[in-house]
Amino acid sequence: MSFNESEVNALLPAVKTLVNKVVKQNLAEGFLFSAGTDTQIMAYEAVKYKPDIPCLTLAFKHGQPKDAEYVKKMVELLHLNHETYQFDKDDVFKFYPQGVEALKKFDPMEIRNSLPVYIGLTLLKAQGIKTVYTGDALDELFGYPWQFHLTEEQFAIKQQEMWAEMGFASFPMAASLGMEIKAPYQDPEFMTWAKQLPIKYKINFNNGVKYGKWILRKAYEDVLPHDIIWRPKAPLEAGTGTEVLRTYFNDIIEEKEFNEKKAAIKAEDDVEIQDIEQLLYYEVFRKKFGKPKDVYPKVEGAVECPKCHSHLKTKIQFCKICGAYPI
Repeated sequence: MSFNESEVNALLPAVKTLVNKVVKQNLAEGFLFSAGTDTQIMAYEAVKYKPDIPCLTLAFKHGQPKDAEYVKKMVELLHLNHETYQFDKDDVFKFYPQGVEALKKFDPMEIRNSLPVYIGLTLLKAQGIKTVYTGDALDELFGYPWQFHLTEEQFAIKQQEMWAEMGFASFPMAASLGMEIKAPYQDPEFMTWAKQLPIKYKINFNNGVKYGKWILRKAYEDVLPHDIIWRPKAPLEAGTGTEVLRTYFNDIIEEKEFNEKKAAIKAEDDVEIQDIEQLLYYEVFRKKFGKPKDVYPKVEGAVECPKCHSHLKTKIQFCKICGAYPI
């Protein structure tokens, strides 16, 4: 997408001013820090007001977290009051039931992605911290890599659909712990600006590579190292290393028992279970809330998921309860 260099340069100071403003307006006592584009920019601004803010990074001990090298560089650059907590399999088994209950769903990817956040919140709470920074909403406002192939018209439609259904796991998880999430990118002033921003400033090229959050990267490339501000987008489960969790559950239940439980759930609840990981999450959900079709009953305008029979008002063809796609 073409852009005018002088036009961009004129815009950059205002971008920095706005980000600084919303970070200041939403000050938090602690920081869940991944060193992704969203949190690295927030950290740069936050330490101006809270130089000693506790920053916590989560990494799965048995995985290969992709955030580690970027976290180390940002900690050294900004002299962050930082800690990395390496959670292990025991932590996962201790906290996944609480994660399922807080989110009221059993979508494996959602639970897997959210567990590091939940564990991090419990650790920060133990330090007496009640409000926590997250970078939630920046991807939804600026676009995901899987949308890069869309035409501008298609991208605009997908953005509208996402904005209508934006929701973030950190909020109900924090609420379940008596805590509050501070998300500067969800500040009304920032959201209004981002929604009106031309697409060419959201997704564009740098050295022949297409990036999301483009204008924000441009605004901070003079104060943050190039390899950090222009790091590729990494899914949360890849950044924390929890992507390996899907296989870590396989030795918990033998195949014969899994197949028996899977068949019983299909017969009794009319829910299709895809693997052992989802089975464990579903058992917690079922005990706490009941059958999905009863928990999320039919309402006008809702779509019925063919896999779990929850009813949802959605245009994105994705079941937020069990993770089925398309629905």
